[in-house]
Amino acid sequence: MDVHEARSLFRELAGRDGRVDPGELDAIWDVLPTVRPEEILGVWKGGEFDTGHPLNGMLEKAGWYGKTFHSLHDAKPLMCRNEAGELYSNSELGQGEASLWTVEFRGESTATMVYDGRPVFDHFKWVDDRTLLGIMNGKGVPAEGPYYYFYLERVPGSGAGRTGDGA
Repeated sequence: MDVHEARSLFRELAGRDGRVDPGELDAIWDVLPTVRPEEILGVWKGGEFDTGHPLNGMLEKAGWYGKTFHSLHDAKPLMCRNEAGELYSNSELGQGEASLWTVEFRGESTATMVYDGRPVFDHFKWVDDRTLLGIMNGKGVPAEGPYYYFYLERVPGSGAGRTGDGA
């Protein structure tokens, strides 16, 4: 699979109702470009892939909107909507907030959100100029998973943007 096929398959899977095979997401991940932490500063709206992971559906119940990266040391992993529809950082659910680092995952160094209060890492790769594929990993998760797969779409006008191939 090349990067163009991966992007096409990503769009198909992101729009799919029902289960998604994690193997298809892994194949997409394998060919996508890595990310530098400073490229993803801004506000991101999130969504998940239903792979049957135990977390599937839980973030939606919490009112999860997405993630906000103000700076490398000020990341809000669980931006949620309250009952009035207002956005807030749910630091109680996340047991704190997070920071952005470059971490090696599956043999590649890529932008990774490191949670302050949990042994959890969210690794990111570019799908295109405004979309990231994410894999949540953490202590106790075997090398082969199961992982929680999600995506983020940049809210227009909220960040520096990507430098690179103009995907």
